[in-house]
Amino acid sequence: MSPNGSDRSSRRPMRRKLPQVLTAGLILATATGCSYKDFPRLGMPTPVTEEAPRILSLWQGSWAAALITGILVWALIVWSIIFHRRSRTKVEVPPQTRYNMPIEALYTVVPLIIVSVLFYFTARDESKLLALSEKPVHNINVVGYQWSWGFNYVENVDGKTTTGNEIPKELDAIPDRFQEKFPKGAEGVYDAGVPGTQNPQTGNPGPTLWLPKGEKVRFILTSRDVIHSFWVVPFLMKQDVIPGHTNAFEVTPTQEGTFLGKCAELCGVDHSRMLFNVKVVSPERYQQHLEELAKKGQNGYIPSGIEQTDPARNAETNKL
Repeated sequence: MSPNGSDRSSRRPMRRKLPQVLTAGLILATATGCSYKDFPRLGMPTPVTEEAPRILSLWQGSWAAALITGILVWALIVWSIIFHRRSRTKVEVPPQTRYNMPIEALYTVVPLIIVSVLFYFTARDESKLLALSEKPVHNINVVGYQWSWGFNYVENVDGKTTTGNEIPKELDAIPDRFQEKFPKGAEGVYDAGVPGTQNPQTGNPGPTLWLPKGEKVRFILTSRDVIHSFWVVPFLMKQDVIPGHTNAFEVTPTQEGTFLGKCAELCGVDHSRMLFNVKVVSPERYQQHLEELAKKGQNGYIPSGIEQTDPARNAETNKL
């Protein structure tokens, strides 16, 4: 058999298998648990805060840019395969193109443009998401520790402005720029969990953080030991909880319900047990919950974390 005949016979099985391969790829791409309503979110859960749609929009835009770039690259690959394939009648080496300045400029400039556009939108949205209001409605100190979470509700529970005006030593790790925004008379209540804690309504593992619907909440994140990461899944946002450094961000919940949260930073052997729940309720029910914690004797605060040195406490001079 001639070499050409051998080549043609070897190609036939591959051509017969091509429709099967394409069909299998289509099934893998479409046979997912997402409905047509979920598909526009591209794997993200339904947002439940005022800030989350901005994150979702950035996520969708990044996917759109990646899809357009991918289609362009694959089109060029397919074009080069089809129009520059080896001829059956000509075996000589085709003309080689080197040092083509327009092409080299193109594949240098285009990626720079793509990266610059992505950087612009990311920086714009990040500045909005991390902006802190002058006076948040609620301040909650989220304390990460191996292997669970504690929540200090810095609230004026009894409604009196004459009590709780001195910052207790348990909150010494929090910098002055955050303490200055605490409400007057904030004697506070707390809730703390252990790995075996469960939500009494759902049975989900971990302590439960309560939030009021429609009111802005500032999370002040501190750690007692190692780096953790505070992640409420449908908030579409997470932030590191770092010992000796205080991070903060704000959200406004828009939907009542119980949502899952977890530590998103590998923090040790029982990292997988650092789970918690977030229960969003009406402002009236939220206030009632604070009073229930006070009646249980959970007044005051748990230690917030490792105390920072004076230079580190107020090194960040961003205006709140």
